[in-house]
Amino acid sequence: MRILIVEDEVEFAAALCRSLTRERFVVDHVDRLTMAREAARSVAYDLVLLDRTLPDGDGLSLVPSLRAGNPGLSIIVLSARGEISDRVAGLDEGADDYLIKPFALEEMFARIRAVRRRPADLAVEEIGVGALVFDVANDEAVVAGVRLDLVRRELRVLATLVKRRGRTVLRESLEHAVYGFDDEVQSNTLDSHISRLRRKLAEAGAGIEIHAIRGVGYLLKASS
Repeated sequence: MRILIVEDEVEFAAALCRSLTRERFVVDHVDRLTMAREAARSVAYDLVLLDRTLPDGDGLSLVPSLRAGNPGLSIIVLSARGEISDRVAGLDEGADDYLIKPFALEEMFARIRAVRRRPADLAVEEIGVGALVFDVANDEAVVAGVRLDLVRRELRVLATLVKRRGRTVLRESLEHAVYGFDDEVQSNTLDSHISRLRRKLAEAGAGIEIHAIRGVGYLLKASS
């Protein structure tokens, strides 16, 4: 799951980024509406955490354009403006939820889980490929009842490939799913993640092959 934080309070945004990254999310942060629009044009985000009071305008003005470009996007407003009229305005503008600052991180994560459980997202709860079962809601990979021990970026690679199983996934798409704007990515970093992922899947008996499509990307399928 890739998250965009639109927040101009530097320390607060840094704390959010750290907390979300620890939970295995890929996180980008911007502090202006103009930067948020540009980021949303470049990356297909799953969730936006959106402040209202930004240096170049009200965050709610961003909601319609985000929705137009990505109808399945989840949006949670994070704001100190907590009057009933403010909350109603946020929800009426199209936000999925409205969380009033200050708030506990546990509540924020509960709200994120809630928006991820919307009916459209529940159409597929688990994906099976070979002997692997991938739990979409909880981002877990299981083989024969045993949860695979994958680091965050290996998990993001696997999630992206499993969701597009049987199809070639562009290298650029994988990099967008795995790395944030601020990550330093070497030319062979993605290949190293995939190499380790292949080894762990083989050791677990997952019955999965990940093929490199030279110059294009990767394809995941069940072993023949």
